[in-house]
Amino acid sequence: MADKLAFIAEDTESLAQQGLKINIRTIGSACGPWMVVDGKRVLNFCTNNYLGLADHPRMKEAAKAAIDKWGVGPAAVRSIAGTLELHLQLEKRLAAFKGVEDALYVQSGFCANQAVIPPLVGKEDVIFSDRLNHASIIDGCRLSGAKILVYEHCDPADAERVIRENRPNFRRGLLITDGVFSMDGDVAPLDKLYRVAERYGVLTMVDDAHGEGVLGRGGRGIVDHFGLHGKFDVEMGTLSKAFGVVGGVLAGKKIIIDYLRQKARPFLFSSAVTAADTAACLAAVDLLEESTELVDRLWENTRYFKAEMKGLGFDTGPSVTPITPVMLGEAPVAMQFSHRLFQEGLFAMALGFPTVPKGKARIRVMVSASHSRADLDKGLEIFKKVGKETGVI
Repeated sequence: MADKLAFIAEDTESLAQQGLKINIRTIGSACGPWMVVDGKRVLNFCTNNYLGLADHPRMKEAAKAAIDKWGVGPAAVRSIAGTLELHLQLEKRLAAFKGVEDALYVQSGFCANQAVIPPLVGKEDVIFSDRLNHASIIDGCRLSGAKILVYEHCDPADAERVIRENRPNFRRGLLITDGVFSMDGDVAPLDKLYRVAERYGVLTMVDDAHGEGVLGRGGRGIVDHFGLHGKFDVEMGTLSKAFGVVGGVLAGKKIIIDYLRQKARPFLFSSAVTAADTAACLAAVDLLEESTELVDRLWENTRYFKAEMKGLGFDTGPSVTPITPVMLGEAPVAMQFSHRLFQEGLFAMALGFPTVPKGKARIRVMVSASHSRADLDKGLEIFKKVGKETGVI
């Protein structure tokens, strides 16, 4: 009888031959500018810890205090017995921070996209989606059952063409875009997309996962960056990147957020976020409201690193944010480059298909506010050495 699992072995072998097999690294320390990875102390250019909050003393103190008061888990979904006072405090604080009417706190950014899209559109409706939108947006769109139509990346004119040609054929329309695109580090032209959507009566949603804590006044996000307060219908964010913790947030018009409390399946059917995580998120809001120092330092480090990398001759793509892709082309080349960086003491993972298109494999460098100038110079020195050794520069 044929081996019913043979297809798994064959597919895994194919991934390995193409240089696409993921090898999971094991982290042996707190997330910071330097970390222990697979037992080795290395310079960390790999995590989304934009502001260095993942190991911040005030964040840890808040989490510990919450455990002492609330325990380690709520043991219920939000809609039954899992909504803590802390959850409501965080939602109120996030809404005020982002300048919106209301906010809903869920388990992760990925969950947030699954929570918001299906209640807004269904089988009689249409979604207009940027070609390079994140996988969680794509999955949320598929779950909705709505027709998904793609417009060219960051192209408001093409978005208008697709909307104009198709909107009359459906009950409702929803335009969705990432704010900051996580692989390229470019920013959606949100102001132009908003004007297009308004012209045709289309709902608007932006995924601000890589914009919160990074763009806008003191890290208030992409809607603040473009001055679109009260105009975009809903924005999704994550608390696992710049905020340094875990969780997702849906923020926007109160009528929408209240509706999601009735309809969002991750909110209704998955256990609430822990008190410790929630309290740490509140501490992050405190830090961001008190000072712009961390956000300012992040951008100072970003400008320095990008300029030096370009000066060395590396192709850093279209990025205008702290995300710095080092474009290398084919996946095996990127995998080998990442391996050599690690041997030299720098942790930065290779990204290939299907995370990015074929032929556009890269090393994605994530600069943090917690990196010192010496850390950045050490990283540049290693990139220079490996780049010359491999013939990339």
